[in-house]
Amino acid sequence: MPDTTQPETTRTRSFRLGVAGPVGTGKSSLIATVCRELADELRLGVITNDIYTDEDARLLRSAGVLDPERIRAVETGACPHTAIRDDVTPNLIAVEDLERDFAPLDVVLVESGGDNLTATFSPALVDAQIFVLDVAGGGDVARKGGPGIARADLLVVNKTDLAQYVGVDVPQMVKDAEAARNGKPVLALSRHDPESVAGLKEWVLAMTKIVRDGGHTPIDPGPMAPHSHVDENGVLISHTHAHSH
Repeated sequence: MPDTTQPETTRTRSFRLGVAGPVGTGKSSLIATVCRELADELRLGVITNDIYTDEDARLLRSAGVLDPERIRAVETGACPHTAIRDDVTPNLIAVEDLERDFAPLDVVLVESGGDNLTATFSPALVDAQIFVLDVAGGGDVARKGGPGIARADLLVVNKTDLAQYVGVDVPQMVKDAEAARNGKPVLALSRHDPESVAGLKEWVLAMTKIVRDGGHTPIDPGPMAPHSHVDENGVLISHTHAHSH
């Protein structure tokens, strides 16, 4: 029988973990790794975001990392950050539907569409967030900073196994990232490196416990910086966002 001694919100509300980063940095791969490593220990669900497709969700389903019904897609129809920062309603509905259908879930991972270094999640949507860079994007990216790099709860420098092919000094990239983050955690990760995968698993488990115990308060990362993107017709669109907090 269900446990009726706890409030409904306690029994059905998951730890919601956002995963953001530029296109191609390995966000879906990271989520697949988390699912493979923790599916036997935590009850997981995934929400993916793409502008016009559900490709990331289909890739994760085909990888067999979770019950396919626990992986759902949101088609944002606009800039990737819009549905994770400006109007989180579609994602929030998707998360709550997933939590209701598979209650109780321990963690729901929300993957942003690929965006720039300013991408951040609203605390109305997620409790904590990971920002993903990769070595193929260049060793200097981490020191450029930006809200995504500076304010995420964990920064992942991904695909470290490729560093030798692109001439990137991973320890220096991590050092630069740590400086840009004022000491917040940075993880150098390769899905082919068991030690780094274990580090990712340990972080997710630790943060899950902290959130469950009420020891973590999401911090509003502030408004998006002005930025531009190319729409489906190849037209350059610029955005400036103002938020009241």
